[in-house]
Parts: sequence; structure tokens; C-alpha cells
Amino acid sequence: MSGGSGGTGDSGVEGLRPTVGGMLAHRVPDLGALELLLAVARLGSLGGAARELGITQPAASSRIRSMERQLGVALVDRSPRGSRLTDAGALVTDWARRIVEAAEAFDAGAQALRDRRDSRLRVAASMTIAEYLLPGWLLALRAGRPDTAVSLHAGNSATVAERLLSDEADLGFVEGLTVPSGLDSVVIGHDHLIVVTSPAHPWARRRRPLEAGELAATPLILREKGSGTRQVLDAALGGLARPLIELSSTTAVKAAAVGGAGPAVLSELAVGEELAMRRLVAVPVADVSLARDLRAVWPTGHRPVGPARDLLSLTRV
Repeated sequence: MSGGSGGTGDSGVEGLRPTVGGMLAHRVPDLGALELLLAVARLGSLGGAARELGITQPAASSRIRSMERQLGVALVDRSPRGSRLTDAGALVTDWARRIVEAAEAFDAGAQALRDRRDSRLRVAASMTIAEYLLPGWLLALRAGRPDTAVSLHAGNSATVAERLLSDEADLGFVEGLTVPSGLDSVVIGHDHLIVVTSPAHPWARRRRPLEAGELAATPLILREKGSGTRQVLDAALGGLARPLIELSSTTAVKAAAVGGAGPAVLSELAVGEELAMRRLVAVPVADVSLARDLRAVWPTGHRPVGPARDLLSLTRV
């Protein structure tokens, strides 16, 4: 083939036609083809370029021919002595070099963004998960990502949703009955709420389970409104009496119950040690389910990536 930088009439490649109109991606060769052309220009050999890029020589020849058809000009003269760029090929190679350099800069910038994203993880979690499950998950995450700085905000389920929707958290965990609007979720485990009292409370000596109505009518030590625990209990009983005490953390509710302030409803995750040591007594309840799902949540359409994705993979209760 002879060189030439003119149109299809003197390209020397039969049947080549320029592509007119349509999307830019259909008219411009992909980066792989441009990198191949640059390798041919540098090495003077199609076979050498193929070896450098880890492809076969027939595949390299096919890619060059495809690029020539796409552009409508001949790019490479092939002979037993090697491969030589046509005049048009030399010009296209100069352009290709600029495109590849720009792509390398783009890739470096994208990697910097990923590194910045992966250097931190902001987690928001409702209290039970934050206090009794997340510490173990975060220790496991640290083993795989020792350079990721993790911040944890513990609050009720409503607060978790607010932080996610205002881009103050990358991943959240909630315990309520429903997923807050604007969030996607996946169930990561299950939990059960139990009624507990101090051993000195009359309920600790009951022979029969509590009736749901009696529990609903009794002032209890409760978490604040917006907590997943309270949502589940309220829905299961169809309403609650005015709280005996309203507290903002699971630990505070548990301490008040241990101290004899009154009965409380807590996650079984939170009271295992207290039940085993008889500092609290579990009180059965008849004909009411206090089971709940534990969920990971994130803004709708933004599936967790990087450290958030890795933490999610560790959270199976």
C-alpha cells in the first residue's frame, strides 16, 4: 500500500468509506486500537506491537484493518521487512498520542478520586447495631482496609436516614419496620425484642406470660420516638402507654431496667450478659411478635462502593 493523507480516492485501501454523522464513539477508534497504532509506530513491527500488548498478530492485524475501515484511510503498510506508517498513519498517530495522553491523565484523576473515597468511610447506625454489632464488623474491615479512616454516628433510625440523604454518611444501618423514603436497603439479619425487668420487679415472678394489652397499658422505659425499637413495639401492640422514662440509647434503657426503675423492651442482642448473670429477667409475652429485620441502607440508586461495599459484605447476622 502506498501512503497518502487524502480522501478515500487515493487512500490505497479498496472499499474504505469515511463515517459521517452519528455518535463520536462510532467515528473515533477505541483506546486499545490507538495504543496498538502507537506501538506499531514505535516498534516498526505489527508482530512486536502485538506481543507488547499481549494479543496475537492476527488479532492486531484485524484491529488495524478495522480502524482503517472506520477512519476511511490506510494507516499501515505491511511488508516482509516490517510495518511502516503511511503518511496518513503518521498524522493519525500524532493525534492518537494526544488522545492516549489525555486518557492517561483522566485515569490518574479517576484513581485519585477513588483513593480519596477509599481513605474514609462514614457510617450511621441505629443504637443497637452501633453498640452490639458494628464493632466486630469494623474490626474485620480494618483487617482488609487498614488505611481507611472510619467515623461512626450512632442515633435512631430517623437520624440515620437524615444523614444518608444529606450526604453525611456513606452507609447506614436501621432496625425499624420500614425503609425510610429515598433509601434502598438489604436485610442483613434478624433480631427479637424481649421484655425485661429487674429480679425484684413483680413481673419477674409471673407464672403466666404477659398479655399484649397489659404490656401496652403499662408505662415502660422506652427509647425516644424515631427509634426502630419503639416503632416495632408500638406497631406490635397497637399503641403504647405514656413512657415511664424516655431515653436516647439502648445502654441507658438497660441501665435503668437493671437499676429497678421499671420494665423495658430491648433487643436480645443487648441483654445476653445481663440475663445470664440474672441482673435482668426476661418476661414472656403471649400472642405478639416482636421480631424485626436489621437492614443496611443507602441513598436510592447509589449502591455502596469501595469501603462501604466491603463493610456491607461483612454484615451478615
